[in-house]
Amino acid sequence: MARVTCDCLLVNPWRLYSYHPHQSFAVPLVTLTQTKKQQKLTLFSSSKTRTRALPFDLSPPPIDHDLLDTVAATAGAKVSDDGIIETFDNDDQALDAVYNGVAVVDLSHFCRIRVSGEDRIQFLHNQSTANFECLDEGQLMEELNLGDLVGQPYGTHQHFSVNGMPVTVGVGNVISEKGFSLLMSPAAAGSVWKTILSQGATPMGSNAWEKLRILQGKPAPQKELTNEYNVLEAGLWNAISLSKGCYKGQETISRLITYDGVKQRLWGISLSAPAEPGSIITVGGKKVGKLTSCTSGRKESEYFGLGYIKRQNVSEGDTVMVGDAITGTVVEVPFLAGQRPPSRSSSS
Repeated sequence: MARVTCDCLLVNPWRLYSYHPHQSFAVPLVTLTQTKKQQKLTLFSSSKTRTRALPFDLSPPPIDHDLLDTVAATAGAKVSDDGIIETFDNDDQALDAVYNGVAVVDLSHFCRIRVSGEDRIQFLHNQSTANFECLDEGQLMEELNLGDLVGQPYGTHQHFSVNGMPVTVGVGNVISEKGFSLLMSPAAAGSVWKTILSQGATPMGSNAWEKLRILQGKPAPQKELTNEYNVLEAGLWNAISLSKGCYKGQETISRLITYDGVKQRLWGISLSAPAEPGSIITVGGKKVGKLTSCTSGRKESEYFGLGYIKRQNVSEGDTVMVGDAITGTVVEVPFLAGQRPPSRSSSS
C-alpha cells in the first residue's frame, strides 16, 4: 500500500542554469571551475552497476539544517516575511547570467511529495496523466564528470556522494530542458551553494526567477494553472501519455484530443506597456482571452506577459489589445515550444 507524505524544506532542489550552447560542465567533489567557454563540476559517486548497494542512503534526510541562514548571508540578499530570498539586489545581472553565464537559484521553499510502499509507482501512475511505469532508476557512475551529462535527454539523472551525503544531479530544470538541477540534503547544500558562488556563478532570487519563468513561458499554479484551464490548454503535452491506460480525467483528455476540442491555448504576449494580470484580451473589440502573468522584459522598455487566447482568433505574430489601451503581439515561448504532442504509440 502506498503512503503519501509531504516534506517541506526537507531537501534543497538547486537549479543551475546555463543557456550558452558551447558551454560544458564537468564536477571535482564539490568544486565548480568556470571560464568563459567551460565550467567544470565533479562529484564522487558510486559504482556504475545498478545491482550493487549504494554507499550512502538516498532516503529523504531529516530537516537537520535550515539553508536560509546560509543563503541569506550572501551579499545583497533580501528575505521576505515567508522566509524566501526575493532578491540579491542583482536581478538584471542574474537574468543576464542565465543567457550568458551561469545562474544558481535556491528552491528549498518548494515542497516535495514522498510516496513510499511497494505499490508507489502504480499509485502515482494511476493518479497522473504521465507514465510512471516507464521510468528508470538513475544511473550510478564512478568518478563521473558532469560533462558526460551534457547533451543527454531532459530528466537524465545520476546520484553522487558529497562527504558521505547524497546529491542527485539531473539534466534540465523546471522551466527548461537546459542546465542542471541539484537535489540534496540541507547538510550538504550550504557548502555546495558557497562553492558554486565562489567559482563565479550568479545567485538568483525569487523575483528574477519569476521574471524568467514568464519569459520562458512556464505556466504556474494560481496563475496559468487554475480550475479555469486544463492541461491541454496550458500546453503541457510532455506531461501526458495516451497509452498508459486509465487515470482520473483520462476520458476527458482523450476526447479533447480525439475531437480537437481544445478551444484556447496559452501564448506569450509582447506588450507595449505593463498590464495587470486578469486583463481582458480582445481582437477587433471582441473578447478572445485573458492575461495571466506580466513582467518587465530584459530591456527597460520591454514588457512581456502570458495569456490564454481562443485558438481560432489568433496565430503567432498577430496583434491583440490587452485591457483598454495596451497593444500586444502574440509570440511563441521557449517552454511551450518544447512541448511535444503525444502519439498513441508513445509510452511516455
